[in-house]
Amino acid sequence: MSGYIASLPRRQRILFPDTLDDYVTDDNPVRFLDAFVDSIDLARLGFTHAEPPDTGRPPYRPSDLLKLYLYGYLNKVRSSRRLERECQRNVEVIWLMRKLAPDFKTIADFRKDNVDCIRPLFQVLVGFCKELELLDRDRVAIDGSKFLAVNSKDRHFDPDKLRDKLKRIDEKVDRYLRELDENDAKEDGEVPFPSRVSNLKEKIAQLKERQAKYRGYQERMARTGEAEISLTDPESRMMRCNDRLDLAYNGEIAVEVKNKLIVAYDVTTDVADNHQLVPMAERAREALGVDRLRAIADRGYFDGEQISRCEANGITPYVPEPERAKGMGDREGISPEFYATQFVYDPSSDTVVCPAGHRLLLRSEYVHRWPQRPEGMVIRRYATDRCRTCPHFMTRCTRNPRGRWIRRTEYADVVEALRSRMSSPEGRATFELRKSTVEHPFGTMKRGFDQGYLLLKGLRKVTGELGLTMLAYNLRRILTLVGTRGLTDKLTTRARPRAQTG
Repeated sequence: MSGYIASLPRRQRILFPDTLDDYVTDDNPVRFLDAFVDSIDLARLGFTHAEPPDTGRPPYRPSDLLKLYLYGYLNKVRSSRRLERECQRNVEVIWLMRKLAPDFKTIADFRKDNVDCIRPLFQVLVGFCKELELLDRDRVAIDGSKFLAVNSKDRHFDPDKLRDKLKRIDEKVDRYLRELDENDAKEDGEVPFPSRVSNLKEKIAQLKERQAKYRGYQERMARTGEAEISLTDPESRMMRCNDRLDLAYNGEIAVEVKNKLIVAYDVTTDVADNHQLVPMAERAREALGVDRLRAIADRGYFDGEQISRCEANGITPYVPEPERAKGMGDREGISPEFYATQFVYDPSSDTVVCPAGHRLLLRSEYVHRWPQRPEGMVIRRYATDRCRTCPHFMTRCTRNPRGRWIRRTEYADVVEALRSRMSSPEGRATFELRKSTVEHPFGTMKRGFDQGYLLLKGLRKVTGELGLTMLAYNLRRILTLVGTRGLTDKLTTRARPRAQTG
């Protein structure tokens, strides 16, 4: 008797199932993908070739190519060449595609040509999640994460990098020229390596060519006002990714609290998140179809103007105040009990009361402007003449010999209301939901799906590509929550846009 499980001889005749449908079980997720895509009117969403042309070679049905991409993004297969191979060897894909096997160029062109249709498709899926009552329509958590762009650091330039490169080129050229001069001073036959002379001349010519290219980049930046230049993907930007700098895009998401489903997403080239709170919260509110919403975000989203706009639009933000804001206008060496947040504003007298009991009076008012906000922000400055007689002067409160100054922006009232809300038990409990809610999708996409890097170039195409990643994440979540059979049964009640054959 053999000590191992016996295998089947390769030349032995076997009987395969009679139909292709027998290869896929009833609870296989591909059955839901098939039913979900077939339930959508792709022509209404703007997909190319959603209506077959009357003349010419027949195209592939867009629903088939969309199913292929959704399957690929769910199973860590994003490359068009790999998807082409899956159509020929993967039984699930063969069933899903009904034995269609488009070439990689057709597959790649479909994604490239339909990037603008992915967001409407995502909204259809969110609507389906609402029908299933899977969404918390009162609270969302907002966060951003960096996705690596198709651009090497070697093909990215900023003013400092260009100056450094030009300096090094000048040093090399000077060294090579000195060596040529030394060789010229020698008699014929004394030069030990004559071939090196010609090599030096070639190197100098190459360096001069590179020098002209870098100076051209400098002139372009001076002419256009660009702060950086990326050659492979011009719209990618240098961002901090896991404690290192790299070329990337900033992917923003809004996640409902109940089942960690993404309800809205966007992609920006902004390095920081402090201008994304209002856009993402409004996208989430529109997707959920509600008038009021609680938006939870980390301190990177703290911005007085954004918080004020949220309050005005029926969105209640839960954003912690960064440490820098607590001491705004202060000098180093201030004790925590004398941070600016400990100074109490009295609206009846338009004064500020310090922790020592002194009143600071309004001394000046001005408009602070910066490039991102040319209209500016009103700032009011308060001070008192009692500082020099205070025992905390130059010790715990301020080291400014002119005394303590407190600045109040035009958004101070809403910031103080936010501060009070965040310090309440309800505020602390609400903010505790943030990390477990919004970090889950990014972890799944980057680690589980291996989709922390991009394949397409340009903000528009990257937005569509990340939209497919968001779709795949939501599909995986609802498959886990409801199951293939439950989802398929729900879809059977929907009217299909057209009959499918094959």
